[in-house]
Amino acid sequence: ANRSSGKQGYAIARAAADLGARVTLVSGPVGLPDPAGVTVIRIETAEQMLAAVKKALPADAGVFAAAVADWRVINAADEKIKKDPKSKSPKLDLGENPDILKSIAHEAPSKRPPLVVGFAAETENVIEHAKKKRKAKGCNWIVANDVSPETGIMGGDRNTVHLITSDGVDSWPEMDK
Repeated sequence: ANRSSGKQGYAIARAAADLGARVTLVSGPVGLPDPAGVTVIRIETAEQMLAAVKKALPADAGVFAAAVADWRVINAADEKIKKDPKSKSPKLDLGENPDILKSIAHEAPSKRPPLVVGFAAETENVIEHAKKKRKAKGCNWIVANDVSPETGIMGGDRNTVHLITSDGVDSWPEMDK
């Protein structure tokens, strides 16, 4: 549902492992090699991702960089849906995917990581929207960035982010993901 490459999440997992952390990376379908020293759990759906993340708890920190689709098809066909010139386009019924960040941020204290970091990919009013998201999701930090098409961030190798905490906003310069 997006053009996210997974590069940011993989870079964070690799950096944490390089610093000596025991890292579990729950990854959707991406074309990236597994980071050295990282346990990688591959999933395909938001529901699978939530289950895998919960299974990996407890943890000291949870970093939620995945760009999970908000919606999923409820009744996916088991076979290819053929074109039929006599019929209309097929109807797609959509259901809401679980909110993984919010679910984990609101886990019982014995399961919730002490540090929960979310990401906010925004196209307008980046900092304002990210501040609201941090509070609504219940996470400690939000890493916000502008993913407007003209930025080239989605799928790109560089990024400019704003780290938003309860203490304020720290804007970082452009750097490699």
